[in-house]
Amino acid sequence: MQAPQAVIEIGSTGIRLLVAEITEQKKFNILDRSEQPVAIGRDVFTTGFISRDTLLSCTQILNLFSEQLAGWGINSAGTTVIGTSAVREASNRDPFVDRIKVKTGFTVRVIDGIEENRLMYIAVTECLKDESVSVQQSDSIILDISGGATEMMLMERGRMAGAHSMRLGSVIIGQQVQSMAGTLDDARLFIEEFIRNTRGSLNTELNLDRIQQFIALGNDMKLAAIFAGKPVSAFLWEIQRSDFDSFVEEIQQYTLEECVARFKLSYTDAQTFQISLLAYRQFVRLTNVGTIIVPETSIREGLLISQLYAPDERLDQEFTDQIIASATTLLNKYQGDKKHAQYVRGVSLMIYDSMQEELGLSEHVRMLLEVSAILHDIGMFIRAEDHNLHSCYIIRQAEIFGLSREDTNLVALIAKFHKGSRLPQDDEEFRLLARKSRMTVLKLSAILRVADALDRSHSQKLSQLSVSFTHDAATFRANGHPNLGLEKLALQEKGDLFENVFGYKIVLV
Repeated sequence: MQAPQAVIEIGSTGIRLLVAEITEQKKFNILDRSEQPVAIGRDVFTTGFISRDTLLSCTQILNLFSEQLAGWGINSAGTTVIGTSAVREASNRDPFVDRIKVKTGFTVRVIDGIEENRLMYIAVTECLKDESVSVQQSDSIILDISGGATEMMLMERGRMAGAHSMRLGSVIIGQQVQSMAGTLDDARLFIEEFIRNTRGSLNTELNLDRIQQFIALGNDMKLAAIFAGKPVSAFLWEIQRSDFDSFVEEIQQYTLEECVARFKLSYTDAQTFQISLLAYRQFVRLTNVGTIIVPETSIREGLLISQLYAPDERLDQEFTDQIIASATTLLNKYQGDKKHAQYVRGVSLMIYDSMQEELGLSEHVRMLLEVSAILHDIGMFIRAEDHNLHSCYIIRQAEIFGLSREDTNLVALIAKFHKGSRLPQDDEEFRLLARKSRMTVLKLSAILRVADALDRSHSQKLSQLSVSFTHDAATFRANGHPNLGLEKLALQEKGDLFENVFGYKIVLV
């Protein structure tokens, strides 16, 4: 049996602790939970920063959690602490994280929205793995509305069609309404307008009318399931849509004090409870589903599962497949040349695998090359001239499931350098990267330039392509069209980086 592990989430409305272990039967066993309210979101979404009083409350709570964890033999150094949207958006985020470290010993890792999506996906698939409900075969929406953000995943027949982190949270909505001296009706109108503006973009990724499953996470939905739904198993509820609508309408009539009393909520959570359920209801109304599925899980479970379980090749490949599916959806959204993208992807991976020993890079980096190859020409949607610069811009603004902002930036730079006369070393932004990241961008850009050159005509002339290496040459052999003049010219133009980075002269026969 593995030693218990702990994770703490510093969220918009509270700080939450989870302790769990993996049993000898390979079951995920929760040992302890705790939650303390703290209004970080109220500070950040009103003033832009975390106040001194809130910082003191956070340190007090974390020191209490430290004593609680000591009972499990877990110290602060062995605890994973994450900060989500409110911490992420605070202008004094770095001083806040520093003071937490000094006063409590906990190191806070601030995660971005797409990382939250990844952890949410892990948590949901683990929670549903023994149930008849599955995200593997259906068109599904997975939704988690927190105080500061809405995390959404769109699944088409089990494949990732879109992942979004939207700046729509119950605390943010509450602050907007309060600033206008508005009512819950104003909050509903605000939510409706936001979702109406979002619907068109979501429909380009997945036909919302075809959604078969709506999976909703979060404490507010769990409460709704307890009072208006029925249990399916120990950690899973379902709510009929009509019952959910009636429940949401009923609680809109409650005062804040009635919400605190009936649902045993803290005052901080009660302030956002009604708004949160209004937002869930409006998202449900985008679909035709009759039942809402509510798993009792969160990103904390997702993080612990990713740490506790030994690496699983099948699950790792499934996760990579979801990343590639998300990238392919982005390519389709911008009307990219799918045949060219897939050809360049295949050639890039063939070169990478042939050089694996001398590259000295990880499987994760291989996946970054794969995504870069799929998206390298996406900027053609804006303009053919300097499309590599447009590709860089689009990728940076996109949300690719499973990629952190750091990963997304690397993919954007690799796409930027897949063409052009300037070498990456001449680029000021490139020079600001850490050395390890610079070498990753150099190596992958060099490979991508060669792969792209081998399909300069976008007609996939070359088949059965292979590469072999001597001490000074990389020789590409292929069957295909007898006239390879265009490809040879492209290699002369684009092979310089490959020769500079790896020392091989490129030969095409």
